[in-house]
Amino acid sequence: MNFSLFWQIFDNMFIAVGKIFLVAFIGGILVRRKVLSREHIQGLSEATVKVFLPSLVITNILSTFKPASIGNWWILPLVGIVAPMILLGIAMLFFLPNLKQNLSKLPLASFQNAGYLVLPVGQIIFPEQFDQFALYVFLFLLGFTPILWSIGKMLITKEHEEKFRIKGLFTPPFVANILGVVMVFLHLNKIPAIIFEPIELLGKATIPVATFILGATIGAISLKKLPNFWLVTKLISVKYILSPILTISIILLLKLQVTNPLMADFLVIESSAAPAANLIVMVRKYGGDEQLTASMMFIMYVMAIVTMPMSLAIWRIIEKMF
Repeated sequence: MNFSLFWQIFDNMFIAVGKIFLVAFIGGILVRRKVLSREHIQGLSEATVKVFLPSLVITNILSTFKPASIGNWWILPLVGIVAPMILLGIAMLFFLPNLKQNLSKLPLASFQNAGYLVLPVGQIIFPEQFDQFALYVFLFLLGFTPILWSIGKMLITKEHEEKFRIKGLFTPPFVANILGVVMVFLHLNKIPAIIFEPIELLGKATIPVATFILGATIGAISLKKLPNFWLVTKLISVKYILSPILTISIILLLKLQVTNPLMADFLVIESSAAPAANLIVMVRKYGGDEQLTASMMFIMYVMAIVTMPMSLAIWRIIEKMF
């Protein structure tokens, strides 16, 4: 292994992730010091979900998405569906024979923070290719979001038997995704600058605000009782070891690092990302084991500071070998 190359890539990625978590840390401190309340963060979250993120999604898709230039673009939404389902199946094996009692823990290993965490990483690591990177994120979310808000939500809130409602899938970012893709295929993506530019400006607020919200959400977590060692080991093994290994193996099998290196990097970053922040939001809103979910997410987010850079660094070393 080329250790100098490994440390160079690890260091660059570590600094990028570190910057994101520094912003998140500030958000967490402000919540813990009661400078900001849960109501403030909830208001920011509402604005992000309903205004900023949809603006970023639709302007990026309309300006960047060119189906002819992305061969088999539909694969990314498909991966967004299949990847968490595979991880869910693997996680189930880790909790046999007591699977029924542990169903609410499975989403922590299966559903990653596919947008709010991955987007700022891409913005720092790939500044010149960020528009394309962001497009990959949004196409991935087309498949990932419905799975997260249906199966993920059902499992994480299982103890309270929250009924699944189809309208819960149609969040503003998901609708913006669908609308943007449809407009591109109908050749309706030429919007006058006087309309497009203000929407684009709103979209640019998404990443810093979302990163701040992520930190504020994690920062409000209680650490009075941490999960047991074996639970942590099982979830981390699936999320931070098996997930990147499977992803890298499939990339090499398809030779994606040759045909589309940026997409290959994107998939590796996605595979090593921390659990979806929306999981704790679901538990707080619909019921579930808030203490266990929150404490486990805190541990996994702290670990992500190292595991995300490590996964990308190892991938880049392997990429050079093939």
